[in-house]
Amino acid sequence: MNKLVLYGIIFVVALVGATFAILDANGAMAQGKDVMGQLAIFGAVAIAAISTFVIIKYIRQMQYDTATGELADENWDGIGEYKNELPFGWAVIFLGLTIWGMWYFLIGYPVNAYSQIGEYNKEVAIHNAEFEAKHANMDAATLKDMGQSVFIVQCAPCHGLQADGMDGKAANLNHRIEKASIVHTIKNGANNMKTDFAGGMPPMMLSDDADIDAVANYIVDGFPDGNSTGATAFVNGGCTGCHGNQGEGIPYVGPKLNGFDIAMVSSVLKDGKKSSIGTMPAFKNLTNIQTKAVAAYVSSLSK
Repeated sequence: MNKLVLYGIIFVVALVGATFAILDANGAMAQGKDVMGQLAIFGAVAIAAISTFVIIKYIRQMQYDTATGELADENWDGIGEYKNELPFGWAVIFLGLTIWGMWYFLIGYPVNAYSQIGEYNKEVAIHNAEFEAKHANMDAATLKDMGQSVFIVQCAPCHGLQADGMDGKAANLNHRIEKASIVHTIKNGANNMKTDFAGGMPPMMLSDDADIDAVANYIVDGFPDGNSTGATAFVNGGCTGCHGNQGEGIPYVGPKLNGFDIAMVSSVLKDGKKSSIGTMPAFKNLTNIQTKAVAAYVSSLSK
């Protein structure tokens, strides 16, 4: 046997043996318990053997072979290129490794492998389902208490423990809405609560600054006088068509304006909100019950 081939065999055996010893420290592969480890060893054998003997082949070619065949017409500084076909062995190896690589990536390991994140997500989904079932029929007082607990963890960092807001950064939730926010929404429109109010609100339903100011005061004051300038502008601007005559809101059309309710707050939690003081992110991490509980707590603050 050629010495070069013998050295190649020894190298492959040594490399595979060392790989097996390192990966099978606990003996799981030898006992047939570690299928992924066995696949890794198989891959190591294939790669080491193919690489080694391809190298040997070309070393021997450089030692003994002479170039033959038909030269191509082109040449570069007198250096030509033979019109040799792709070696059949190369084509077979390339096709085989391509198929094996696709199988390995999609089925053998990476995509189909164990994932800590996947396991965590499954456990969270199971826990959330159990949590939802356990608390599905809470009374109003218990729902509010749960909402307060969730609020302290999730909402208080911005809105404060007393829900009085952070000046210029987070709204005061002890009353429904600030005048500046109303003016901003009338002028710029809004499409925040896409889940429950998909139609959104177009900008400039009112164009006169005096009317905009009157409507903002009318809403902030709690819809006090149906004959005021603000009330008239509220009607003429088409606000009643979506928000109701007294800002009580219309399901799936326009949110409530004369106070908080569970539907309105839940919509903000699910979709987030943009206003004159910035953007509030959506809270996708809350379960349906937690969202409803926070909404119940917030709704109780302005009463």
